[in-house]
This record gives sequence, C-alpha cells and structure tokens, in this order.
Amino acid sequence: MNTLTIYNSNIKPNEVEKEEMVNFLYTHLGEYGDPKKHILKCLDYAIGDLATQNGGFALAIKNSEDQILGATIINETGMSGYIPENILVYIAVNKDSRGQGIGKQLMQKAIELTEGDIALHVEPDNPAKKLYEKLGFTNKYLEMRLSK
Repeated sequence: MNTLTIYNSNIKPNEVEKEEMVNFLYTHLGEYGDPKKHILKCLDYAIGDLATQNGGFALAIKNSEDQILGATIINETGMSGYIPENILVYIAVNKDSRGQGIGKQLMQKAIELTEGDIALHVEPDNPAKKLYEKLGFTNKYLEMRLSK
C-alpha cells in the first residue's frame, strides 16, 4: 500500500527526509533536473525554512518499505492576479514505477491543495508533457530568459 505525505510549514520533514527527497528528485529528474543545492533551496522555500519566502508544499508517495516512488514541490509565488499563484518546480517518479499513475496522483493532489493558478516549465520533449495536457495545462506563452 502506498502512502502520500504532505510537507509544508506545519508538517516539516526531518533532515533525513529532506535529504531523501532531494536525492530522489536529483536522481529521478535525470536530464530535466537541477543541482541538489537548488532542489534543497526550493524545498526549504516550500516548507517555510527560509526567512524570505511565501511557502508552498511538497508531496511524497512512498511504498510499504518507506521508499519514495514519486515526489513534487510546489512554491507559492505571492504574485496573485498577474502571475500564477503557484509554480510546480519539481516532479519526478521513480523510473521503475512509471506508468502506474503515480505522477497523475501527485499532480491531482497538487492541484487539489493549491489555491489559484499553477504554472510549470516543461521541456518540449519531456514525456510528462502529455500528462500535464491531459490535466488541463496549456501552453499560453513562450518563455524567454536572460541568463546573467
């Protein structure tokens, strides 16, 4: 039986759980991932461990052996009305558990828990793009960035 855990400013992961989630996301995001220090900063923002933050939450689905099968982190933007209130920063499913509905379960719970709109970034060739479209996400804008 799989269990879903919600982490936020009220229910914080301990240091072992934080490290486990960061390592899981780093490993299973693969080519779409970021360095561990960025994932940790995102998680700290979501659970209220940074001095200047708006919050959010993280979700983890674990199996009966307490191993993470899937995880996601949502950050609140604090920009209601002109930018979506939430951004789905990271979501990953263990490569051995893909195709079992875990990503869909994470997305549905994230949608349920958020207030306001949700934005996410996805590479055009990422297979998860199909799931996002099935759940109602659309591509309204072309994102442009200036990296300094």
